[in-house]
Amino acid sequence: MARKGKCVDFEASFIRLIDKVTNGSRIEINQTGTTLYYQPGLLYGGSLEHDCSPSRGIGYYLESLLCLAPFMKHPLKIVLRGVTNDQVDPSVDVLKATALPLLKKFGIDGESLEIKINRRGMPPKGGGEILFACPVKKVLQPIQFTDPGKIKRIRGTAYSVRVSPQMANRMVESARSILNKFLPDIYIYTDHMKGVNSGKSPGFGLCLVAETINGTILSAELASNPQGQGAAVLPEELGQNCAKLLLEEVYRGGCVDSTNQSLALLLMTLGQQDVSKVLLGPLSPYTIEFLRHLRSFFQIMFKIETKTPEEEHKGGEKVLMTCVGIGFSNLSKTIR
Repeated sequence: MARKGKCVDFEASFIRLIDKVTNGSRIEINQTGTTLYYQPGLLYGGSLEHDCSPSRGIGYYLESLLCLAPFMKHPLKIVLRGVTNDQVDPSVDVLKATALPLLKKFGIDGESLEIKINRRGMPPKGGGEILFACPVKKVLQPIQFTDPGKIKRIRGTAYSVRVSPQMANRMVESARSILNKFLPDIYIYTDHMKGVNSGKSPGFGLCLVAETINGTILSAELASNPQGQGAAVLPEELGQNCAKLLLEEVYRGGCVDSTNQSLALLLMTLGQQDVSKVLLGPLSPYTIEFLRHLRSFFQIMFKIETKTPEEEHKGGEKVLMTCVGIGFSNLSKTIR
């Protein structure tokens, strides 16, 4: 697999991470860093540590690990260090709240499936640390996930590091002022980390998660501008904007939120040779490109049916995605 284009520091760090979790990968980068030759090895797993580049969030690295972890030879247990929350990549909080329940739907569960935030790190210097652990699976279950259901509760985390702890409370108040108009069951935790656990840069942010009666989880998040970049953000504004983003995500709807669309489609593709269905909101540009990759790697085509708001009684246009899994099974899983 060859790639053209300039290789930057966070991509080099990503390549090193992939090298760590695999055994026998061959990676060649030319001297100018414009061509990458990659020959994949076996997914090995085990207990690992990796320092992520602070120019991207840990979410950038974790998203890919979530796709690979269930198919390792040994259960993966990895400590990632870097930026836990930024404005570009999905934060660790959102992936913990949305991606883990999604993996459970495909039968990837157990005591050892967890994402734990040991330290928070905000850009530009980072200093955060998380633990990601995932068990291995031989085969994935097909899913029929077509009815999102009504929203029953909203949970969230307002975090602040190296700023006044009052910032978190101010974000909670302003987010609740909007969300309380819609439902009463709202609980937003405040998470103020001190000392060594607060990383190297100041910042604050909010992560909101809406849960439905059928177990659909939709998320939204916002973080303050990194130190020394852009104008200062008021916590009240950030809380209100984040609440509006959550309402926007609820309007888009579907059974999987826009952050995890591609993960759901990948796990459906790799499932047993049975029909899987999932209802999604409007496809994000990333998901559309991802579908093209699925076609070129697995020769799999999804049946895509659009559902108008009238048929679904609510929100924006939905897309019903149907496919037959390729029957992938994890041959390297050690039998004990």
